[in-house]
Amino acid sequence: MCTTCGCSSAQGATVTDPGAEESLQMQAQQQQQSGTVRQHGHLYRRVDEHSHEHMHGHTHPHPHSHPHSHPHEHEHVPGQPAALDPAHTHAHEHRTSIELERDILAKNQLLAERNRGWLAGRSILAVNLMSSPGAGKTTLLERTIRDVGQTLPLTVIEGDQATLNDAERIRAVGCRVIQINTGTGCHLDADMISRSLTQLDPPLQSVVMIENVGNLVCPALFDLGERAKVLILSVTEGEDKPIKYPHMFRASSLMLLNKIDLLPHLRFDVARCVDYARRVNPSIDILQVSAETGEGMDAWYAWLRVHRDVCC
Repeated sequence: MCTTCGCSSAQGATVTDPGAEESLQMQAQQQQQSGTVRQHGHLYRRVDEHSHEHMHGHTHPHPHSHPHSHPHEHEHVPGQPAALDPAHTHAHEHRTSIELERDILAKNQLLAERNRGWLAGRSILAVNLMSSPGAGKTTLLERTIRDVGQTLPLTVIEGDQATLNDAERIRAVGCRVIQINTGTGCHLDADMISRSLTQLDPPLQSVVMIENVGNLVCPALFDLGERAKVLILSVTEGEDKPIKYPHMFRASSLMLLNKIDLLPHLRFDVARCVDYARRVNPSIDILQVSAETGEGMDAWYAWLRVHRDVCC
């Protein structure tokens, strides 16, 4: 159990390369003997399995036994408890939890800095796309690849608890992609990204899009080594999301207000949403887009190019 966010690590994380399909089909018999998996009628090579126990496998130590915690060792004083003091035990457990949380985040931060150095050395812009489930991250990526993929080199790392569905969608529009399945984990971490970058091998002076697990809480806590966090908020979610989930909006440098094509059918106050976002993060940039129709997407593409050029 991860003490930082409470997610379980029982199933571990799996990194899968859908791009290995063709070579696997040519060597089906050999690969079946070495652990090929078949999903949705296609062959895939499982390139890595990792339980990330160093991130989530910590167990709480047994509660500290105070020399005076046993009734037969502690002289009872009227009006005072004669056995264990729950306040003492709870305080100790609280301190232990905080220490473990700091340890987890410190280890993740170290790996994130290594990722950042690796990316910077290759002049690669890495963008961490975050949102709640269904806000339109994958649709936004599909349109971005179709519209600018020929002039702006793009690769993608997909994060989901299960399935290769999003990776299949990205691959279908002609983009190199790696899928991370986190099992019961609710966010990506720097170690998962490190292993994925090794498999992805993005070209120099390119852009790596990291689609994080759909969640407005935990992904904001874990630095992946990206240059920028981009938050996608759908107009179907309600304009008060910035003040309900302030840490996510505070951690992001850009907010994409997506699905604006649906505004005529919704009671969504754009001005109020923008005001809430800037109350939480006065420096956040905000673009209004529709990944479905393409409205406003040119401003997003311009943002990508400017930040990629800075990396180069």
